[in-house]
Amino acid sequence: MINQKERIKTWLKGNRARGARLLQILVRENSTRGNESGAQAVLIEKCRQLGLTMDIWEIGGEELKKHEAYCCDRTSFDGNPNLVAILKGTGSGKSLILNGHIDVVPVGDEKSWKEDPFSGHIECGKLYGRGATDMKGGTVALLMAMESIIATETKLKGDVIFQSVIEEESGGAGTLAAVLRGYKADGAIIPEPTNMKVFPKQQGSMWFRISVKGKAAHGGTRYEGVNAIEKSLAVIQRLQKLEKDRNERITDPFYDNIPIPIPINIGKMNSGEWPSSVPDTAIIEGRMGVAPEETISAAQLEMENCLAELNQHDPWFQDHPLSIEWFGGRWQPGSLNEEHPLVTELSASYKEIKGQHPVIEASPWGTDGGILSNFGHTPAVIFGPGITEVAHDANEHIHLEDMFLASEIIALTILNWCGVQEEI
Repeated sequence: MINQKERIKTWLKGNRARGARLLQILVRENSTRGNESGAQAVLIEKCRQLGLTMDIWEIGGEELKKHEAYCCDRTSFDGNPNLVAILKGTGSGKSLILNGHIDVVPVGDEKSWKEDPFSGHIECGKLYGRGATDMKGGTVALLMAMESIIATETKLKGDVIFQSVIEEESGGAGTLAAVLRGYKADGAIIPEPTNMKVFPKQQGSMWFRISVKGKAAHGGTRYEGVNAIEKSLAVIQRLQKLEKDRNERITDPFYDNIPIPIPINIGKMNSGEWPSSVPDTAIIEGRMGVAPEETISAAQLEMENCLAELNQHDPWFQDHPLSIEWFGGRWQPGSLNEEHPLVTELSASYKEIKGQHPVIEASPWGTDGGILSNFGHTPAVIFGPGITEVAHDANEHIHLEDMFLASEIIALTILNWCGVQEEI
């Protein structure tokens, strides 16, 4: 296999400009939610050129929408397909899913961007634009790895299943649809922006909405009412204590460098209609982190019990109880043992390319890995070239050198995992 590895590394080093150009084209396609078709068309054409066996379909249907992991509020997926493209092996090796999402988050305030958010501008070895880091750069690294294997006429034993899915940023409906369509494998790599770290474990998360009741009154006689905003402070303080208690139970060394492994974030609050009135309702919305080995339902129950305790001990809440709704985005947690062969193979390839062992940590955010592992029974590891800190920020960018190195690492991992068919 030594000759194949060297040929593949040589091909990748000689075709870096090709990879940068593909990423530039992808970033120039605005693939925010509901607009994924243009970017998917770019990838479909690339996979056609590579001679891969393709499956292109629009997700939806009752099986998907009734699944316990489905949490999407999108009413239609028309015109924005999922893509699966397969590099067939000889049938005697392990299979590998390479999963990337094509959807990107909104650009935010365009005035905060130095260049057009979809410019694909390259400067000082960095490519700028929404999605460059999260995670079109990772997707290009996957395709570069696959193309290097095809271009060098390397024959694999196991299948490589490339996936470009929609809806990851909203909870993973695209990957769930691929699982329900029958796509499973012996392992999976998802090149989310990990700063080239290896994440065998992923935090899950979900959105919540808590309704707090008060009693309206004139602001001049506010003592005749009960201010829902003020009552919300007690709720927030209790959630902060819950966060502290939950995180004190986290002893996994993979979280040693993460200050709050499973945060409870208050992201939005609405209350009041008039400055001179005491508000009678307050709505608190936020995100609750879920530990890798924890279930979504167990985390929900712990928060529900926390609010029930507050209802029991606060005289106002006894008669006007808090209510909670779980809505919107939900990401499944995922956990893979550090000693799993996929982690060791990826780490060995990293060391071969970079000359040092990778940093292995737990993911601070959710990915589609939880869906692959929990419902597709496919062990998933997260490893990619993007920059975690700029993923959803203005002036999002990626270091192209990291993308090129990631493509080499992933290519070698494919060889070792799937196996190479020796010529007779």
